[in-house]
Amino acid sequence: MSFPTIPVKEVSTALDDRSKEIFRRIVETYLESGEPLGSRNLSRILPMSLSPASVRNVMSDLEDLGLIYSPHISAGRLPTQLGLRFFVDAFMQVGDLSEEERGTIDRHMRAGPDQPMESLLTEASRMLSGMSRGAGLVIAAKSDPVLKHVEFIRLEPTKALAVLVGDQNQIENRIIELPVGITASQLTEAANFLNAHLAGQTLTEVRSQLVTLRQQVAGELDALSQDLVERGLAVWSGGRDEEKPTRLIVRGRANLLEGLAGVEDIDRLRLLFDDLERKESLIEILNLAESGPGVRIFIGSENKLFSLSGSSLIVAPYRDGEDRIVGAVGVIGPTRLNYSRIVPMVDYTAQLMARLSRNPH
Repeated sequence: MSFPTIPVKEVSTALDDRSKEIFRRIVETYLESGEPLGSRNLSRILPMSLSPASVRNVMSDLEDLGLIYSPHISAGRLPTQLGLRFFVDAFMQVGDLSEEERGTIDRHMRAGPDQPMESLLTEASRMLSGMSRGAGLVIAAKSDPVLKHVEFIRLEPTKALAVLVGDQNQIENRIIELPVGITASQLTEAANFLNAHLAGQTLTEVRSQLVTLRQQVAGELDALSQDLVERGLAVWSGGRDEEKPTRLIVRGRANLLEGLAGVEDIDRLRLLFDDLERKESLIEILNLAESGPGVRIFIGSENKLFSLSGSSLIVAPYRDGEDRIVGAVGVIGPTRLNYSRIVPMVDYTAQLMARLSRNPH
């Protein structure tokens, strides 16, 4: 696992055992309830005997270090973002998943013989949301399917639907313009030509041999069928740069609304959702996932994407059979996420996604 870090050693050196214990209790209370912890309550639950006044003195030192703060005058203390990072780096124990949690993930991520990858991605996002009570996030690089079958379906005299079926039963539909005067038999002839020459190849491979294909078209088809194939090749060979290179699936957004204090919090959350819909944000998340091995934790403004919404991100990449990063899975939530529980959950889900990417069935 790899996380952005603060100088843990220097901060730890500045804290004695009772300061560490008080700090740990403040953070754990915040992660469990979101509530500040005051000196009187702290003095009751500490394993050592300390008066509320002594606890307040330690709190003051922790505030000077930037680890905790008081949200209101005379209130208890909450961890700062720096304090949460220090807690994650210095105190958090990441355990293993329980057998029940592992079984739940396995059941949700079990691929059926004809189950498309898209439904598995959605299921992974939904499962992570349900188990974490945050928003489950899955990003998948746009796939380059191997073509299995091509068909033209006439919609209007000058328009047709080009249906592309992939080797894992993915279906893509694209509308193309028809040459004037083309007949049903010429539609069939053009489709037969494409099936004979393109089946078993990816669209990337098709693009690389366009010149050769055009020469074959000129030699084997009549003018109208040739025109139709040219139009189809033009559509498939590019010109769709406006599409996102990745797919984003987010489930459980409503979970992020729980416990929001007011209009300002909701506005920050809306900014987060708007950011997630932008192509640049998807690339940013993938870059974050790629920037270190294993699970990454980003708290609040450590990730510029979520700095305005104050959200945390726990994310891990997954790879295909050629060791290329093809996507990422993660959980978005408030800064008081249960990091120690969610980290192994995201890690295990990423491992399963990698396995499915290498062997879909």
